[in-house]
Amino acid sequence: MNKGQNLNSEKLSYELQEIASVVNDAALNCQGNAMALLALLRQLEQLHREIRDGVFLHSLPDNRQALYSLLKDIESHGGWPYIERMRLKSFLEKLQILEREGECEGMRE
Repeated sequence: MNKGQNLNSEKLSYELQEIASVVNDAALNCQGNAMALLALLRQLEQLHREIRDGVFLHSLPDNRQALYSLLKDIESHGGWPYIERMRLKSFLEKLQILEREGECEGMRE
C-alpha cells in the first residue's frame, strides 16, 4: 500500500469511527423508546440499501479478474455486510414472557 492509500485508509477508518459513535449516541438517547429505535434501525437499513444500490454498485469492477479479487477480499474480511431483521418469533417470545409475568402478578393479588 502506498502512502496516499494509507492516508485514505486512515481517514476512512476515522470517519467510520465517528459515524459509529454518532449512531451509538443516537441509540442511547432513544433507549427505552422502541418506536424511536425502530426509526433509527429503518434509517440505517435505508442508508445500507442506498449505498449498496448506488455508489457501491457503480464502483464494482468491470472485468472478471478484478471482480474475482473483490469477491475473495469480501470473503476473507468478514463477508457481505448484512442488516439482520428481528424475527417475528422474537416478538412472540417476548409477548409470551410478558403474558407469563402478567399471570404471575395476577396470582399475587
